[in-house]
Amino acid sequence: MAEQKTPMQRALPGLLVAGSLGGVGLVMVSLLSLAPPVQDGSTPLAAAKDQPTKVEVSNAGAFVLPATVGPGGKNAPLTPARLDAPPPLAALPVVAPIPAPKTRAAKVKARPSRIKIPKIKVNAPVGAVTVNIKGKLGTPPLSKPNQVGWYRFSPVPGEAGPSIINGHVATRKGPAVFDRLRELAKGDHIYVYRSDGKVTRYTVSGIEQASKTSFPTNRVYGNTNDAQLRLITCGGVYNKTAHSYTDNIVVYATLSKKKG
Repeated sequence: MAEQKTPMQRALPGLLVAGSLGGVGLVMVSLLSLAPPVQDGSTPLAAAKDQPTKVEVSNAGAFVLPATVGPGGKNAPLTPARLDAPPPLAALPVVAPIPAPKTRAAKVKARPSRIKIPKIKVNAPVGAVTVNIKGKLGTPPLSKPNQVGWYRFSPVPGEAGPSIINGHVATRKGPAVFDRLRELAKGDHIYVYRSDGKVTRYTVSGIEQASKTSFPTNRVYGNTNDAQLRLITCGGVYNKTAHSYTDNIVVYATLSKKKG
C-alpha cells in the first residue's frame, strides 16, 4: 500500500518559536516557504543554521553543543543540541501512525481533546491555536492557564508527522500547565486523547532547552514518517521588562501505543 502523506510530509515545515509572558509563541513558516513568518511580539528569532554553533553561557564561557538531544532526567541540566542534529531516537519501538481521515466530516471529528502526563500531573483540555491576520500564532488564553494549544495545521496526534502542542509555564497568577515540563525525561509517557475516541500514547525520547535566538527549527518541525509529538513552553531567564523568557523547553516524543 502506498504511504499516505500529510501536508507536512509533502514538504518540510519551518517554524520559529517565540515566548511571551509565561507562554510560548510557535512560529510556523509552512513548509519553509508557504506560510508567513510568525512571532509573538517578543524578540525576533534566528532561523536554523546549517553548521554547528557555539552558545555563550553567562559566567561559563562558550561550549560546543552536543550532537544529540539529551535524555533529561532528575538533576540533569537541560542543554541545546547542535542545530544540525536530528530528533532523538525513539525510547520504545515505534508503532504505525493512525491513518488520516479521508472525509471532511471525519477530519473535523479527529481532534485532540485532552492531554495527560502522569509524571508531572498534567491533565489538561486541548484547544486549537492558529495564526492571526498579523501572522502571529496564538497561545492558550491566559485566563485558562491549565489549557494547552494544538496548532491545528500540524498533524492530529497519532498521525504521521510532528504534532505541535504548546502551553504556558506561568501566568501573573502563578504556575501554569507546563510549569513542570522540564522535569520530563526519556521513557516518560504522554497521553493524548482525541475527540473521535482514539487514544495515543507517546514516549519521551529527549528534551532540551534552546535559546530563542538559535531555535532548532528543522529538528522540531521537520517532516517525519512516523507519528511524533513536540511539547513546547518557555524556559530560561524571565525578563520583566520585555515580558519574555530567554529560552524554550522542547520535549520530543514518539508514538508508542494507540487504541480506538
